[in-house]
Amino acid sequence: MRIIVDAMGGDNAPAEIVRGAVRAQRELGVELTLVGRAEEVEACLKAEGASGVRVVDAREVITMEDDPSTATRRKKDSSMAVALRMLKEGEGDAVVSAGSTGALLTGATLIVKRIRGIRRAALAPVLPAGEHGVMLIDCGANVECSPEYLLQFAYMGSFYAKTLMGAPDPKVGLVNVGTEDSKGGEMQHETFALLKKAGDEGRINFIGNIEGTDIFGGKVEVAVCDGFTGNVLLKGSEGVIKYMMKALKGVFYKSARNKLAALVLKKDLSEMKRSLDVNEIGGTALLGISKPVVKAHGSSNASSFLAAIRQAKSFAESGIIERIEENIDYMRLDAEHGEA
Repeated sequence: MRIIVDAMGGDNAPAEIVRGAVRAQRELGVELTLVGRAEEVEACLKAEGASGVRVVDAREVITMEDDPSTATRRKKDSSMAVALRMLKEGEGDAVVSAGSTGALLTGATLIVKRIRGIRRAALAPVLPAGEHGVMLIDCGANVECSPEYLLQFAYMGSFYAKTLMGAPDPKVGLVNVGTEDSKGGEMQHETFALLKKAGDEGRINFIGNIEGTDIFGGKVEVAVCDGFTGNVLLKGSEGVIKYMMKALKGVFYKSARNKLAALVLKKDLSEMKRSLDVNEIGGTALLGISKPVVKAHGSSNASSFLAAIRQAKSFAESGIIERIEENIDYMRLDAEHGEA
């Protein structure tokens, strides 16, 4: 498995990115190509005592100050743009980047291209909830959506949940302001009708509308919504988790008795914290792109970047993209429906 890494993307690049990539090479057996300023990347590789890693020089770096809609076009020699071109040209099986989310999404769309027939690519993080986790699709790529976009998100999320999340018959819910069929605005009503039809035909396991509380209650494996709603849900949940962990720490440090209790529960608390840490999740798949692209968290350390590469490896091996291509006629409103 050949993984192309944007070595200059993210808050901790290139040191932590290279460290995580080297761990992935050793632990996962992947073949690496690191793209970035060669002298900086090679210095990091030397510090890690790594060998057998290909380095491709790219002199420019896309920063958070760059306009995401034009960054990869204006900075053609950036590590992100070069990595994406290499993926398009078949020099690797997947790309992983911790750089600007908007730039990566735009670059992947313009350079690697979407799957033919897919209207919009989606950011689809898997959050810790229930037995298998829950995919929130979309979480920010598409602020304004049409019912067809959301129908396609439901299909793509279902394929991912079944293949990579271990859910044998993933339940799909439409995020809304209430569970009743009549809730929401025009877009929700039209989307509900499309998802219900797909569910009645046995193509997805649509359970109806869901509210925000249902997402973390294990009620569904795929939560479908527009990017504005999804991003608010994602950032809100991250904020709540941080507040909970801080509040819990305050409780355990409140008295000597509580500190003793904390010592007894230290291992369990560490495991709980790790399960809720966004850095431990690894990355977010860009579903709808014709080749595997994974967005790692911007503040990725070596461990979280290793997790992102592991996710990219699984994504590339899963055959999800081929599954989407095979079923595209069911995911387009203007296409003839054939056999799934």
